[in-house]
This record gives sequence, structure tokens and C-alpha cells, in this order.
Amino acid sequence: MIVIDNKLISDEVLEEQFVCDLDKCKGGCCEDGDAGAPLENWEKKEIEKTYEIVKPYLTKEGIKEIKEQGLFVYNRTFGWVTPTINGGICVYAKKDAKGIIHCGFEQAYNDGKIKWKKPLSCHLFPIKISKSKEDKDLEYINYEPREDLCKAACALGKKLKMPVYIFLKEALIRKYGEEFYEALEASAVHLQQNK
Repeated sequence: MIVIDNKLISDEVLEEQFVCDLDKCKGGCCEDGDAGAPLENWEKKEIEKTYEIVKPYLTKEGIKEIKEQGLFVYNRTFGWVTPTINGGICVYAKKDAKGIIHCGFEQAYNDGKIKWKKPLSCHLFPIKISKSKEDKDLEYINYEPREDLCKAACALGKKLKMPVYIFLKEALIRKYGEEFYEALEASAVHLQQNK
């Protein structure tokens, strides 16, 4: 366990290897879960601000569900989340001809139409962040790939020798900033040297 500021980071974030293999998993994390993507409060405003721009990237079924459920929904376990279609695929996701799921927000971002890439919880996957119940300022940062779904990503990560924290560099900087990432990287180097 590594501690940076008020964050407890599991060693696996630095030691395990992972690279998404979309040709194999097909972006299954966008439809396989207990709820939609968890959202930070400020991200709800981003969804409200960008929805009309992102709408052309979505399916008719997704748009219909958004009309019925709203742009985001409250889940007792996870807090605010993106809605899903019948408890499956996220309303903001769409399958391409190969069956690979793409995020409407990310596609609009890649096309230069919006400045917000996608929910941080999606961008950080397979890292999951949880808050301490005793100390609201304390966060736990854990590596939690899905056993079957992420098998190919774990294999590709090992093949490419890509640690999780490097694969998720952009997402970690987006969440915590450059300084945090530099400290994380220094911790990883230190751990490696002391093995």
C-alpha cells in the first residue's frame, strides 16, 4: 500500500500490467456491471452541457431511455450513475459493425466537438476509487479488473510490460493532477528498485 496525500493506493496499481484489448473484450465494461458509470457531482453538469452535441452519436434506444430516465439516475449503492438500457449497456454507448462498444462522449471529444472526454470512472477503469466511511477525505485506489472480461487486457498488458498506472496515466492526471502522478511514478520506481 502506498500513501500519497490522503490517498491509499494498492501496490497492484503499480505492479500489475494491463492494456485494454477492445478486439477481444469489445468494450464490455460499458454494458456489464451492477449499474451505469458512477459520476462525480460536477460531471452531471458536463452531461447536461454536452448532451445535445453528443446525441447524434447515440442509439435511438439510448435516446429513448434518456427521455424516460433522465440524463443520470441515482443508485443507492453507487450514487449518481449513467442510465442503462434494461440494466445492460450504458445509454451513452453504441456498438459498431464489429460489435465493439464506443462511448458517445468520447467520440464527440475525439471529433473536437466537446472538451469533456467521458466519466472519470470509465476513463480510470480497471482502477476503482472508494471513499473511507470513517474519514471522508480518505480515498482508496484499487486495481479491480473483471475476472473474465479483462483476461485479454491482463494478457496484453503482460505481453507489452505495461503497468496499470502507466496505461492509465492520462486518466490519473485528469483525476488527481500532474504532481500526484509524478509522486505515484516515483513510488513505482522506488518499489521496483527495492525488489
